[in-house]
Amino acid sequence: MKHMDTHSRADTLVLVVIAATVALVHVLTNHHYGFHRDELQVLSDALHLDWGFVPYPPLTPFLERIGLALFGVSLVGLRLFSVIAQGLAVLMTGLMARELGGGRLAQTTAALAVALSPLPLFEGTEFQYTTFDYLWWVLIAYFVIRLLKTENPRWWLAIGVTVGVGLMTKYTVLFLVAGILSGLLLTRARRFLGSWWFWSGIAVALLIFLPNLVWQILHGFISLHFLQHIHARDIGEGRANGFIRDQFIICTNPFAAPLWIAGLLCFLRDRRYRLLAWMYLVPLVLYLFGKGRGYYLGGAYPMLMAMGATAGERWVELLPRLWRRTVEATFFTALAVCGLYICAVVLPLASGGRLKDFALHNNGDLREEVGWNELVKTVSGIRDSLAPEQRESVGVLVGNYGEQGAIEILGPAYHLPLPISGTNSAWLRGYPVPAPSTLIVLGLSRKYAERTFTSCRLAGHNGNSYHVQNEESQEHPDIFVCGGPRMPWPEFWKNYQNFG
Repeated sequence: MKHMDTHSRADTLVLVVIAATVALVHVLTNHHYGFHRDELQVLSDALHLDWGFVPYPPLTPFLERIGLALFGVSLVGLRLFSVIAQGLAVLMTGLMARELGGGRLAQTTAALAVALSPLPLFEGTEFQYTTFDYLWWVLIAYFVIRLLKTENPRWWLAIGVTVGVGLMTKYTVLFLVAGILSGLLLTRARRFLGSWWFWSGIAVALLIFLPNLVWQILHGFISLHFLQHIHARDIGEGRANGFIRDQFIICTNPFAAPLWIAGLLCFLRDRRYRLLAWMYLVPLVLYLFGKGRGYYLGGAYPMLMAMGATAGERWVELLPRLWRRTVEATFFTALAVCGLYICAVVLPLASGGRLKDFALHNNGDLREEVGWNELVKTVSGIRDSLAPEQRESVGVLVGNYGEQGAIEILGPAYHLPLPISGTNSAWLRGYPVPAPSTLIVLGLSRKYAERTFTSCRLAGHNGNSYHVQNEESQEHPDIFVCGGPRMPWPEFWKNYQNFG
């Protein structure tokens, strides 16, 4: 028993080293470039804490409010919670393999397969609700494995707590819940339906989610309207295309495909753990036919990797020594080489040179991290160029949440006023009273500005010193100075609401 405990501690140490290495790489590189537009929205919402926000539940802005209090406007500091979340996801994947009967090889393989996959790597580079949602899917799978292995119904409380926290992070955890409930009905795990602990888990999840549910009721389920709009936009723009392809090249390392496919087949064949197969298949079908985006299912793969690695370990143990070493070397070499390429694309590894050019050319999310400081500085210069009487009553009206967050988070260094934004939760906060008589307008077309506001003139351009083509530099290049809206402010505001 003592030998087994020592062996288990050594295996855990290996997993901790892998997770810590992933975290260290993120910490050492996350200061390059700048904030992503999605991060800027979260930071803006973090300054206006509530029990709900239009695009997402309240947990992520709450965590970033803590980050702001601890680290200020620091890229590395504010992204630290995401780094921790991804490190934990890697660690828990290895522990799932252990619970499924895997030894050190299986645990290490599963952890490395997740650590070197595109989506988990990306989630550690930014703070977004998807980052924490990924971790909750992994934790729920781990707790389900513990439930089925021990047959101790008390694990439903842990599952319920995690589902509740997941609902306070991203509503799509309901797709995983659908998989769990379907699996209960379709497998021998249905015996838990009569357990008091099962219903207690449901009650705990609902209790945790209740504040956001009340907020949604009070706001007419505005997030549902937002999600319907975004889903229609994604389909119209083709963002939902290539769902199956993305399971192989975004959610997972391509060379790890044999692992998760084997894991799925093993779950289907295993009477004890078959529930976990339905936890993957039901969300897969719902996303596929509902036209979800490819990365939505990413959190379901670590449990498949864990089972696949466990089965793979048992298989290679049956091979002759030379064949075993050959298979292991080939697999790990392919996984590592592909992983290095993924790192070069996904991670902000360099602040300059060919590696940065390569990343910016191949990674649209990194391109969206460029230019925000220049934008704020340009707006500040336009403000300073105004006549004194205009500067006394000037507002900055923005067209999207990235510009909104940039002005609100980075603007105080230039003494800029709070942005006026009609996008998502910012619209609910309203416009300043008294309303400004002069507006610096950005993120909107010349045609819209001249039709909507009085006496508009072109005052500047939005770009970046790297000459990177991103949404701001391509779609919103012009900045205007205008008078107030042509219609009364209340009427203008009613029409200015936007989902994005």
